[in-house]
Amino acid sequence: MSEDSNSAILDPISNVTEGCRLPVLMSNGEDWPLAEVISIKDLENKRLFYVHYIDYNKRLDEWVEEDRLDLRKIQYPRRDLASSTTGLNTPKKTLTGATNSRPSSPGLTTPDPITGPSVLAALQQKQQKIKKRKLDPNEEDDGRRASIGSLGGSIGSSIGSLGEIEIAPLTPLTPLTPLTPQQNVPRQTGSLATHSDDHAITRIKNMKMIELGKYRIKPWYFSPYPQEITSLDCIYICEFCLKYRKSRKCLERHLHKCPFKHPPGNEIYRKGSVSFFELDGRKNKLYAQNLCLLAKLFLDHKTLYYDTDPFLFYVMTECDMRGYHIVGYFSKEKESSEDYNVACILTLPPYQRKGYGKLLIEFSYELSKFEGKTGSPEKPLSDLGLLSYRSYWKQTILEILIALKPQEGQEKPQLTINEICEQTSIKKEDVISTLTNLELINYYRGQYILTLNKELVESHRKVMEKRKVRIDSKYLHWTPKDWAKRGKW
Repeated sequence: MSEDSNSAILDPISNVTEGCRLPVLMSNGEDWPLAEVISIKDLENKRLFYVHYIDYNKRLDEWVEEDRLDLRKIQYPRRDLASSTTGLNTPKKTLTGATNSRPSSPGLTTPDPITGPSVLAALQQKQQKIKKRKLDPNEEDDGRRASIGSLGGSIGSSIGSLGEIEIAPLTPLTPLTPLTPQQNVPRQTGSLATHSDDHAITRIKNMKMIELGKYRIKPWYFSPYPQEITSLDCIYICEFCLKYRKSRKCLERHLHKCPFKHPPGNEIYRKGSVSFFELDGRKNKLYAQNLCLLAKLFLDHKTLYYDTDPFLFYVMTECDMRGYHIVGYFSKEKESSEDYNVACILTLPPYQRKGYGKLLIEFSYELSKFEGKTGSPEKPLSDLGLLSYRSYWKQTILEILIALKPQEGQEKPQLTINEICEQTSIKKEDVISTLTNLELINYYRGQYILTLNKELVESHRKVMEKRKVRIDSKYLHWTPKDWAKRGKW
């Protein structure tokens, strides 16, 4: 037996390679979920491992020391699967007996590490497959869209009384969700678009902390700030112009010179302390680029480009004696062939769970109402974004259904899917998927009907009582522009 083999047996930590999986103690100090090793580095005589917890959001990824690794049950990347997976992506689980408790059975698995050249070759091969897949049209999606359109046109929906009603056996409906396969394929232009590949470097958080106004925030994901900045313990960002500085002293000097106390652009909405500013990505390019860099720290499903010209940015702020402090924003294309009214949306972490996310969504649909058309957010949405949109669609549609009264001579109130779209500016596919997810669409005596029960109405009433902040269209001073007639924006 060689000396290297003996050292590997005596030092099992040397068997841990990039791409292998093993139980890791989470920072909460209780759970031992299965995790994938993304990267390894040596720092001050310590070996650190960057791990991604399987089936957990990537914002929980972290650097851990070897004492948090359970080396008794390691899964190594298989050589015969090197062409399809390199350890850079998270494949499906192969460990059927994995639990959240520390395994009790000792014993080492025979190491089967993969080499650097094989990883590179597999990654290149995978990228080629992804590009080929994007070129193939999704024929199944066309059929599904046709079924959605026919369903929306055929529902001349009557709403039952607010108590439960007995209905005939339901005709099975195809489950619809806002995320169809075709919608998940994003455009490849603009400031924010989905990752086309998944390099290991972009999977690793590159910043420890940022200071924005009175808040210190721990970033969730990678963002391509300059490398000389990302190595610092904290990056200081001006909350008015979003320029970044390497020290608090530099930020203080900048604040004495910074001419802004609010985002650049036009203030188009103000009610109470909440304001919205509209920015042109071409006219306010530097601010828009800094905003994209900041947003990427908290958005995983996007990657950043510097062509902000095709976009408008709507920044929501809270006003006090010191100025207008950024709360969140959304961007939208000046011209969208897919009728997207939001390209990217974010509420900064200090302001989350306070109703501001729904306020951003509500404002985007208020703009669509002014434009006289329906809209939908660009897919895919982040996990938090999807939850916020589904909640907003549910509350908005239920608000209309509950308030609806029967017209003279009618026993039940009548409403069509198209009328819901016109009143809310929510796209037909999103309306139908929301009604389907709520299980409100039923088939009764040859027609589709919408049924509401008392429990659903009561839960909706309680939720709306907590939703204090709403958009008031009287305070919106904005005229939509026809960008198609304005040449190159």
